[in-house]
Amino acid sequence: MDIPDNRLHDIEKILGAPFYKGPGVSIYCGDCTDILPRLPIATINLTITSPPYNIGKEYEKILDVDEYIAWCEAWICQIYNITQENGSFWLNLGYLSLPDLAKAIPIPYLLWRKIPFYLIQEVVWHYGAGVASWKSYSPRNEKWLWYVKNQYDYTFNLDDVRDPNVKYPNQKKNGKLKCNPLGKNPTDVWEFAKVTSGTNRSSIERTPHPAQFPAALIQRIMLASSNKGDLILDPFIGSGTVAEVGFYLERNVIGIEINPSYASIAAERVENAIKEIKNERMKTNLFEAIES
Repeated sequence: MDIPDNRLHDIEKILGAPFYKGPGVSIYCGDCTDILPRLPIATINLTITSPPYNIGKEYEKILDVDEYIAWCEAWICQIYNITQENGSFWLNLGYLSLPDLAKAIPIPYLLWRKIPFYLIQEVVWHYGAGVASWKSYSPRNEKWLWYVKNQYDYTFNLDDVRDPNVKYPNQKKNGKLKCNPLGKNPTDVWEFAKVTSGTNRSSIERTPHPAQFPAALIQRIMLASSNKGDLILDPFIGSGTVAEVGFYLERNVIGIEINPSYASIAAERVENAIKEIKNERMKTNLFEAIES
């Protein structure tokens, strides 16, 4: 993997030695609200993240709703400051309860006027399996909000994420193909299976982290909104999906994680990815030697 990481070296001079350092990946263990203000202005090309939802998960401390929204506003504004002019910010937020007002209100409804980025669109992640509900419809989706810093100038590599599953790929109009040969533009509803747990149904990519994204979902975001060598940030790196995908796609990744146990899980995933690449290269070299 040829990942230029000069900017990571520069950031290490500012932040100090990371908790984990691999090819194109630096993971820092600490509170992102302390670390983000120390990063240089206009450094990050793309941020992909999902903060705690304030619903009582094992990795979060419950805050008053107004306090939680103020906390979100603070770290999002910090990300805005360190994002390059043509950069993007992909945010995943779920639902929380408001006493006497809502059982499950989408957190973005409470945040939308407080985010300095420009909202391009909402993407619905439909994940199939989920919890059952007896007094409401069973939830089967979460939202991703795609923000940019400059509404007129931002990275969007549509050809890199086109859907090849076209019903009539050879249909023509006036002698020209109606559909792009690379495939169609994906819709704003994405079908990616959830990373499940359990003895009999655990996903292959499952880690001990309780809230893990499928790598395929993160890959689509990263391919569309960044280029090779770009600097990607996840201030709540958790299980390390963004770091792992970034390594495979030859991006540079800065991850921040407040929990040392989760930071170790993320580091292990990157290490496993490095080993996989090395093994693939060894196999390739062996086959080439045999053929010659």
